[in-house]
Amino acid sequence: MSKKNQKAQRHVSKRSKTREKAREAGREFGRELGKQEARENPGYHHSGSPAADHGKFKADQPPTSGKDLWLFGKHTVLAALKNPDRDIKRLLVTKRSAEQYLTEFSAINQEFRRLNPEIVLPEQLEKNLPADCVHQSIALLTSPLPNKQIAEYCEIKNDESHLLLILDKVTDPHNVGAIIRSAAAFGTRAIISTDRHSPPESGTLAKSASGALEIIPWIRVTNLSRALDDLAEMGYWRLGLDGTAALSIKEADFGKNIALVMGAEGRGLRKGTQSHCDALIKLPIQRTVESLNVSNAAAIALYEFSN
Repeated sequence: MSKKNQKAQRHVSKRSKTREKAREAGREFGRELGKQEARENPGYHHSGSPAADHGKFKADQPPTSGKDLWLFGKHTVLAALKNPDRDIKRLLVTKRSAEQYLTEFSAINQEFRRLNPEIVLPEQLEKNLPADCVHQSIALLTSPLPNKQIAEYCEIKNDESHLLLILDKVTDPHNVGAIIRSAAAFGTRAIISTDRHSPPESGTLAKSASGALEIIPWIRVTNLSRALDDLAEMGYWRLGLDGTAALSIKEADFGKNIALVMGAEGRGLRKGTQSHCDALIKLPIQRTVESLNVSNAAAIALYEFSN
């Protein structure tokens, strides 16, 4: 046998051993997950067969559909696993980090859905994710969330405050993710954006939202002007955030049903969008600073209206 063939054979043998270790790690993780569930729930019965399913290592996977996406990061993935609207296709964790997720997986198994985590090598996890992303050794293959409807999630109920956030061509996924996180923190009922000029749901956007994507309804519409008209008919005051406005947000008193409209960084609100607002307001920032990042401005404005 030539040296080249010997080297190739050693490489194949090394890969086989590595995969067998990953399989055994998956089986061991499944056994530990079963023990954890049995300790926390004495009535739980964990047979040998399901234990083998936990943490199974799948060497050959069918190609994912064009609409599938990978979520990554601890808070992002755990929140998605708890969301009944999420279609779970694959859950990957590395051997080194599997134990740190044991308690969370056990709780999700009991309260939300059965999990079948795959124990994989770090390079197998990372090949599915953006380069240099902070994945915290966990990733989830899923489908985008189903689109929501204004009539379902924006209906005004008596004696309750209603705060909505409308995004006019805000396209950066990091900004949109951060805005979704702030919206969840300040009790926003829903976020509305255009379908064509908004970032698609992605791992990067979800990571920036840190789990809030699973909490806040994100409604995509084809015509933003028509959506704003619908909100006005429902009883919302449509307030556009614009740095050149005369009215400060501190002085804005429009009741408890507010639809806050924000434009893209730099361009701001489009003229057509402004014409469908009841008033334009501004943040009282110093003249030495021309404007704020759109996600920072959103957080400040949502805080003001949440109070």
